[in-house]
Amino acid sequence: MTILQRTLRWLGANKEMTHIVAGNMAPGFSLKGLDGKGYSLQTLTKQGPVVAAFFKVSCPVCQFTFPFLERIYKRYGGDGVTFLGISQDDARATKDFAKEFGVTFPMLLDEKHNGYPASNAYGLTNVPTIFLIETDGSVKISCMGFDKKNLESIAAALAERKKIAATVLFRPDESVPAHKPG
Repeated sequence: MTILQRTLRWLGANKEMTHIVAGNMAPGFSLKGLDGKGYSLQTLTKQGPVVAAFFKVSCPVCQFTFPFLERIYKRYGGDGVTFLGISQDDARATKDFAKEFGVTFPMLLDEKHNGYPASNAYGLTNVPTIFLIETDGSVKISCMGFDKKNLESIAAALAERKKIAATVLFRPDESVPAHKPG
């Protein structure tokens, strides 16, 4: 983030951290996964909605957020709903991150040596940034940082799509803030 962006944020300027917001079309991408397979957004959206979560392994807010994404994945993933972790790090670091934070959905590599093609297409300046992308390629939910309400909205949208009752995402015994900026 540039000094100007930080200053504007500090002053309370409502500047979006990405130009891809709800209602916009999601840029397509094709990236390799840790499993060696290629993943194309265009192909995946033909099967159902996609939850695309961009992250960096060293990001503490990403580390906090991904176990909750895994919960959503375990409840609503599969059967026509694809979850993707999109890492801005190399394969080894990404694999270690997935293991440490219990992430079992596919992890894709949007690496620096490739110029971060997907992250740049989405205009990202902060991670984590999470998108719920519909089958027509439109963004239904765009979430920057950890946002409890947006994660609950993603879970509710997926439950509605699967025609099942939404379950509580955050347990009463957990101290979970409403928001953590990325």
